[in-house]
Amino acid sequence: MIRYALRCDRGHDFESWFQSSSAYDSQVKRKLVTCPICGSAKVGKAIMAPRIVGKKGRATPPPEAVAAATPDTTPSGPTSLLMAQERELRAKLKELRDHIVKNADNVGDRFANEARAMHYGDKEHRPIYGEASPDEAKSLIDEGIEVSPLPTLPEDRN
Repeated sequence: MIRYALRCDRGHDFESWFQSSSAYDSQVKRKLVTCPICGSAKVGKAIMAPRIVGKKGRATPPPEAVAAATPDTTPSGPTSLLMAQERELRAKLKELRDHIVKNADNVGDRFANEARAMHYGDKEHRPIYGEASPDEAKSLIDEGIEVSPLPTLPEDRN
């Protein structure tokens, strides 16, 4: 197995494992390598630092494991299976979050109080979402009030 450091044309760095250098070349040719961050189809090998092995270490890794190349602008398609699964999971989490936001009331930092009021019958039940500190969320769970965090994706933090 060979781990390549890869970079897309938008400057995102990521890594992926390949059976061999020819497997990498084959996947690029078949359009199976893309950036997991932005989905860019223009991906190439990035410069990798060689692995330094101590006196008792194993043999030096094969040259293709430490090969350096400039980013390739050859178009490619879906990424490796693991990256494709990650993108699919992110899409499903985004779909779930969008559904909640569309169909529930945002009660902001009043979330814990609103959830308690509905749980104890002081307010009519309705779908809500909002903000709660970790201590507030734990307290709600300890009281038997079902809560779940709203999925947050890496692109939400940008």
